[in-house]
Amino acid sequence: MKYYIIAGEPSGDLHASNLMKSIKNEDPNSEFRFWGGDLMKAVGGDLVRHYNETAYMGIKEVIANLGKIKANFKLCKQDLLNYNPDVLILVDYPGFNLRMAEFAHKKGIKVFYYISPKIWAWNTKRVKKIKAYVDKMFTILPFETKFYGEFGVPIEYVGNPILDAIDSRKNKNEDIATFKERNGLDKKPLVAILAGSRRQELNYILPEMLKVIDEFPDYQFVIAGAPSFTEADYSTFIQSKDVKVIFDQTYELLQQAQGALVTSGTATLETALLDCPQIVCYKMWGGDLFYKFLQAFVLKVKHISLVNLILGKEGVKEIVQDSLNPKVLKNELSKLLTDQDYRINIFNHYNELHKIMGKPGTSAKAANLMVEELRINS
Repeated sequence: MKYYIIAGEPSGDLHASNLMKSIKNEDPNSEFRFWGGDLMKAVGGDLVRHYNETAYMGIKEVIANLGKIKANFKLCKQDLLNYNPDVLILVDYPGFNLRMAEFAHKKGIKVFYYISPKIWAWNTKRVKKIKAYVDKMFTILPFETKFYGEFGVPIEYVGNPILDAIDSRKNKNEDIATFKERNGLDKKPLVAILAGSRRQELNYILPEMLKVIDEFPDYQFVIAGAPSFTEADYSTFIQSKDVKVIFDQTYELLQQAQGALVTSGTATLETALLDCPQIVCYKMWGGDLFYKFLQAFVLKVKHISLVNLILGKEGVKEIVQDSLNPKVLKNELSKLLTDQDYRINIFNHYNELHKIMGKPGTSAKAANLMVEELRINS
């Protein structure tokens, strides 16, 4: 069968690539055409657009690139019709994918959604579009499964693909001495910095993270380089600070680090599942006043990190907007690295999280259900 897949950012590329591998096992004659990244390309098939050319975040960036965005929609619609797949599989990326779901549905193409957009966090009205245009939603979080069920959306809960990615990670049994030697790091304990994969996150959040480094001279800070950036992107912010950048080794870094500063997003869940104590950071345009407006009129959830959303309480500290400053961050990071009671409390919450999340096998389960439904209805 023919599969058309759309993923618009690095995490989507990762999970879509694992799904593609599992689909190949279920359907040996599968053919893929997709929007995504290098990981999907490595599995095989035709890459139409790399996410580096399609990911625009924030009002200013969207307005500045309206022409490119419209051109991408036009290209995707025509390419989808030309390919005429058995199914369109959408991976998160709601601004683009919900419009493509509507287009595909109206053209008679079956639509599956794998990894829900976070409409439960702010724009719950979008659930009406999903119910109208998506044939089945494959959910990866317990609370979002409950959310969609309340609206009568056809759903299958398949577990979380991050578990698969972590379970199959490289160098999972590596010791810290080997990791440090391999990457030219000194003997100091490590603190990981995960500054996000979007340009706005780098601009707003990384500088705040870097401001506290000089306060912790006994630790080696290491940035987990995002695939959407280069060494030069980080050098602009690092300048003379004692910070290393390591690419394509985020999981290896987290399993060796004493703690981590993590931009809110999928990375918070990855960090927790690798049992690395963390502080969740987020900052965007507008400061506290704008954030209070969002809390009052837009946001539908109490927490910003997936860890706390899944737990239903604060298991890890969240520092947001104007609170993300050197004084607050230094205080929290000091406790994270040296206060054993503070650390034990985090690990206890991580144990709860592990029980809720379950075991690996998400990609295989999702692929099995998708292929089986396509065969039944073909």
